[in-house]
Amino acid sequence: MAIRIPGIMQAKHILRQSKFCASQAASTSVDVPKGYLAVYVGESQKKRFIIPISFLNQPSFQVLLSKSEEEYGFNHPMGGLTIPCREDIFIDLTSSLNSS
Repeated sequence: MAIRIPGIMQAKHILRQSKFCASQAASTSVDVPKGYLAVYVGESQKKRFIIPISFLNQPSFQVLLSKSEEEYGFNHPMGGLTIPCREDIFIDLTSSLNSS
């Protein structure tokens, strides 16, 4: 009997759908190292960040994924996963995840 963790399953579903919708941007994924994910962050102008996929398991990052799903569904304007939050907030969050 397998144990399923809802947050991880939701993150996998979001990424799977985002990858499907972003197939036209596959050529830009070549410069993302294995074990990492490119995300676009910002309110008006988006900036690209490369983050470890281990962040997807973190509850605070899953909140951002939920906000992304609410805002964009699975149709992300940048062709990849877009996170609707201020850049400084994203940097603070990811910095705290890197130090833990």
